[in-house]
Amino acid sequence: MSTVNWDARFSDIALNVKPSPIRALLKYTKTPGVISFAGGNPDPAVFPVAEFSEAAQILKREGRDVLQYGATQGYDPLKQYISKWMAARMGRETKLDEMLITTGSQEGMDLLCSVLLNDGDTIVVEGPTYPGALHAMRNRGARFLSVPCDKDGLCVDQLPGIIEEGRRNGHKIKFIYTIVNFQNPSGATLSTERRAKLLEIAEKYDLIVFEDDPYGHLRYSGEQKPTIFSMDKGGRVVYACSFSKILAPGTRGAWIVGAPEIIRKMVMIKQGTNLCTSVVAQALVYEYCRLGHLDGFLPKIVAHYAKKRDAMDKAFKKYLPSNTIYHTPDGGFFFWLQVPGVDSTKLFMKAIEKGVAFVTGPSFYPEAGKGADYMRTCFTFCQPEEIDEGAKRLAAAIKEL
Repeated sequence: MSTVNWDARFSDIALNVKPSPIRALLKYTKTPGVISFAGGNPDPAVFPVAEFSEAAQILKREGRDVLQYGATQGYDPLKQYISKWMAARMGRETKLDEMLITTGSQEGMDLLCSVLLNDGDTIVVEGPTYPGALHAMRNRGARFLSVPCDKDGLCVDQLPGIIEEGRRNGHKIKFIYTIVNFQNPSGATLSTERRAKLLEIAEKYDLIVFEDDPYGHLRYSGEQKPTIFSMDKGGRVVYACSFSKILAPGTRGAWIVGAPEIIRKMVMIKQGTNLCTSVVAQALVYEYCRLGHLDGFLPKIVAHYAKKRDAMDKAFKKYLPSNTIYHTPDGGFFFWLQVPGVDSTKLFMKAIEKGVAFVTGPSFYPEAGKGADYMRTCFTFCQPEEIDEGAKRLAAAIKEL
């Protein structure tokens, strides 16, 4: 009996796809005793289990409806709630035909790429940026041009030159991808001035802006910045947000907002993949929000995570080498550390020996050879005493490398 040669049957995408660099590292964090600063996980200790259980009463009231197939666009009561709840940030109440509920923000990225990209098209991204986004974009045949970041986010002054050089070199640029608040991995927040400048540049070069904002509600210090969407008068900004970081990732609830034309196309693509996001999950999140629990929960987790951010900042100042470079983020989940001359990939294995884990810098760049002496650490999952001990172990690993 002959065996199947699967490699001869796989598509080009399947043959070239690579596993998530972060998930490849996570296997090491399962070692007993390892303190993990690696995965970007919320703290399960603060998950609103009791309140979510209360919200489950909607199944008794509306179970025959929410256990049925739902509209691909999403559960209307949840969309109406999000529209009103987000109005101050968005500059207005968005219309229902401008919003699509997705199964996590990752699906939103995939759908947007599906409707905007042809194989070989280019996306302008931040360097560094979220590997999950790069993964979704590569799956749709994307190429990349990256723009450096600093403590104020994307260096927009470099953007025109990169766009023009890219076009001269044959890049067909479709959109600019930016994580505007407490960026993953850098923790940087794009300044108000740079947001306005980014939109101006996008208008000049007729590009779409994909504004990804999963961490925007988790601000611990500083002042709130306006969304780029709220500045936009021409419908060229697509905005995405998620309940994963502000409620619980297991809800798999997210939403994406844009011009009705692009939302309609995304809906059609979604109809061919999963028909609709779980109506049960959407209804539970809606009921939780309708009962007022989300507005009561957010201040609690902001205070909870602010203490952890401060604990990591204090521990790093106490233990890490004096040449370590980082800025303290105003919110979100992450610190982005540079230890000049230290290869973070080599450091990772030494750190695992010492009982602490992080994510290596090269994981966050589309190009090879960048970020070698950087690392990302997450402060939300561990408790303050674990953060202190983890920083001590990380410093010991650096010293021995």
